[in-house]
Amino acid sequence: MNALEQISDQQKQSWDKFSSGWKKWDKWTMKFLKPMGDEIISQLKIKETDKVLDLATGTGEPGQTIAKQRPKAQVTGCDVSEGMLAVARENAGLKGISNYETVLGDGRSLPFPDNHFNAISCRMGLMFFPDLKLAIGEMYRVLKPGGRLATSVWAVPPKNPWITIITGTIGRHIKLAPPPPDTPGMFRCAEPGMVAGLLQEVGFRNISESEITGKAEFGSALSYWMNMTEVGAPIVAALSKADKATKATIRKEVFEQLEKNTEDENVKLDYASLIIYGEK
Repeated sequence: MNALEQISDQQKQSWDKFSSGWKKWDKWTMKFLKPMGDEIISQLKIKETDKVLDLATGTGEPGQTIAKQRPKAQVTGCDVSEGMLAVARENAGLKGISNYETVLGDGRSLPFPDNHFNAISCRMGLMFFPDLKLAIGEMYRVLKPGGRLATSVWAVPPKNPWITIITGTIGRHIKLAPPPPDTPGMFRCAEPGMVAGLLQEVGFRNISESEITGKAEFGSALSYWMNMTEVGAPIVAALSKADKATKATIRKEVFEQLEKNTEDENVKLDYASLIIYGEK
């Protein structure tokens, strides 16, 4: 097994393992990520009979919103995790969506023919592909000429305290080896112009990049803590290396920081993401 295959296999296992946590927090997560999904959909300008690929669909969004808005469109949700796709299928059934299907697939070699889709959405998935340029090349391959791609990634860490409050606190108390450069991670694509540059290298044109900012609302500090420790695989992995006293200290310090960002018993933390668009 080569390095890319190993990373892909590890990710599949991780997403499968945490799919139950994602299911539990799905309603909250979908509300949090909705602005990014809405902007992706707005930029893609989906036509009634388009074939759409929602790559790294996870629990089904924004693909299912596209399917609901365009009932004659064919929407395919593709993900590396069967556990996540099971949640996506359940969600589609509960929403009565019949023009959304799921396909298990890996960004290194998408299981679709050349020139197949009119549009591709990829919300908060790109930074986790083992080989970015290879994945973008695959997206280009499966798009029809004139096809559109819109993707969202997290902006730089200082603009995202919703996650850095806990990861920064963990980092102060647990010595973690820095990940090798260009390995999958939340902020791997955060540098402005990075993804746009890769799209250009692969052959995309009419490329644009914009930023979306807002506040994530978590409810109580306890709700924030539970959310982060039930869906955040790197957070869970890091905390597993800490003894009981260190965990207690980390939790105390996180709660102290959250107090400073609480209004009417509701923790509100800034986020920022980049939306990158391109055409084949």
